[in-house]
Amino acid sequence: MDKKSYFGDFGGQFIPETAMFALEELEEAYESIAKSKEFKEELDYLLKEYVGRPTPLYHAKRLSEHYGHEIYLKREDLNHTGAHKINNALGQTLLAKKMGKKKVIAETGAGQHGVATATAAALLGLKCDVYMGEVDAKRQELNKFRMHLLGADVVEIKDGLKTLKEATTAAIQAWVNEIENVFYVIGSVVGPYPYPMIVKDFQRIIGDETKIQLKEKNIQADYVIACVGGGSNAMGIFTAFIDDKNVNLIGVEAGGLGANTPYHAATMTNGRVGIIHGMKTMVLQDEFGRNLPVHSISAGLDYPGIGPEHSYLNSIKRAKYEAISDDECIEAIKISSKLEGIIPAIESAHALAYLEKLCPTLTKKSTIVVNVSGRGDKDVNTIMNYKKGTIYG
Repeated sequence: MDKKSYFGDFGGQFIPETAMFALEELEEAYESIAKSKEFKEELDYLLKEYVGRPTPLYHAKRLSEHYGHEIYLKREDLNHTGAHKINNALGQTLLAKKMGKKKVIAETGAGQHGVATATAAALLGLKCDVYMGEVDAKRQELNKFRMHLLGADVVEIKDGLKTLKEATTAAIQAWVNEIENVFYVIGSVVGPYPYPMIVKDFQRIIGDETKIQLKEKNIQADYVIACVGGGSNAMGIFTAFIDDKNVNLIGVEAGGLGANTPYHAATMTNGRVGIIHGMKTMVLQDEFGRNLPVHSISAGLDYPGIGPEHSYLNSIKRAKYEAISDDECIEAIKISSKLEGIIPAIESAHALAYLEKLCPTLTKKSTIVVNVSGRGDKDVNTIMNYKKGTIYG
């Protein structure tokens, strides 16, 4: 077993032989191109001048008063395209162009990764196809239109639950079919190696900036919280703090209608070790190894797996993973909106909602950093229609 492709017992490359050469090509290109001085300088320039980095680490004073602890928000919602997804999409698409690829493909749930990839492709002059479940396309119609406007083709998937898992499966199949000419821009720290490592590297700028900003403010974080679906925004902010044992890392997944019901996407809470989308990780599956259906108000967290490094961090008890229900998520959106004038993405609201559970348990005043991974413009219709029967039918 090639241990470099694993995080402890999790990770690997569980894919057809026909796709192996593409992964080998990708790893070689990443090591030779993406780590070069020229590439890093070009990407740094785009992240600063085009995306708008660094994003602020904002002291949320009214939330702090509300919870009785010092709350800081890492404002990834202020990035161009409205979420953290652009960090990785821009990095991978730039790598694709340097490799001589003419087309990129991507999967998307909430649409943010699809929009980010379409944006990067437009900027760098590449064709782009985005695979999206039919259910997600309906509840994220605004992002679907944005992708079309940016010149991408949105391929709606009508199989299964018609959400992120099916979109990912379809994107992988399309990539295998055109593997010599197409670059697959994976949106999270999931999939076969080297994707989890590459996505983490492009997203770690979130945590690196946060650590610098905390130092500039002369502040020590006690807790770092982020929502987790596949887990890219969480891994992006966690990575800088993994070796700092004084910082508690908390990933918050989608509890849907309740983690004790069949209607959730709480992979770490209720999952078991399995194989999904080319990786060995925690998976929501039955006793026969079949993936279970997932449910969440959040299209971006609606996934039955999780990045293998998250599974590893959980197994060694370096990070803790908790579930937040749809109701708790919506309440957190109301609180953040009314107290701070910040409407977070439904995904990010799961992390904010965990403050309600964490803060009452703390015995001393603590400093808590929450990664606001995206803004809620895309979710307004979903929030408006919540409890009207349009989310779950």
